[in-house]
Amino acid sequence: MTQFEHEAPQAILRWAVENFGDRLAVVTSFQPTGIATIHMLNEITDHFNVVTLDTGLLFPETYQLMDDVEALFPSMNLIRVKPEYTIEEQREKYGGVDLWQENPNLCCNIRKVIPLDNELKNYDAWITGLRRDQSSTRADTPIVSKDRKRPHMTKICPFATWTAEMLEIYIQAHELPYNALHDQGYTSIGCYPCTRAIEPGEDVRAGRWANSNKIECGIHQ
Repeated sequence: MTQFEHEAPQAILRWAVENFGDRLAVVTSFQPTGIATIHMLNEITDHFNVVTLDTGLLFPETYQLMDDVEALFPSMNLIRVKPEYTIEEQREKYGGVDLWQENPNLCCNIRKVIPLDNELKNYDAWITGLRRDQSSTRADTPIVSKDRKRPHMTKICPFATWTAEMLEIYIQAHELPYNALHDQGYTSIGCYPCTRAIEPGEDVRAGRWANSNKIECGIHQ
């Protein structure tokens, strides 16, 4: 971890590919960090696994971006993980309510945390887009660590030391696709019922779970 503190993401990703091979997965919701990760891996290896959570509540712009990136990088094996229940089945199970309003923690657990936990059983290491500049809860994010939530796995955050500005420069320099909602003030994009554009001066993640005190989905906790 000390060695990687001053290494470029490409060096960290190359180390990950060399050590874990096909037992390595990128987990991304196609934020800019995920797009940069995919682009770099495409230059390092001719085959890599990308896991994304299709909650059934994503913005149309997010689905379009997934399709665009998949077409652009054929060496990427994109795995779209879905929850056990459809939206309608979830409503029926919980008395007709929308859980993202009534109990957002439970909703995230059903539609994100449990499906990802089940998928990650197939891998020994995973790459995430966590960065230290995103929030106070992520300020101490290690670049490489044992995943405390999933002890069998190594957790890799190759962009931990990068900033949003650095990513924007990288995306523009390589003319990579990105979510069109970013141009409308959406700095962090999740499910459409729980995501809004931020106001000037707000924290970059202020638009997530905007109507509650929730700040994380639970994947990293």
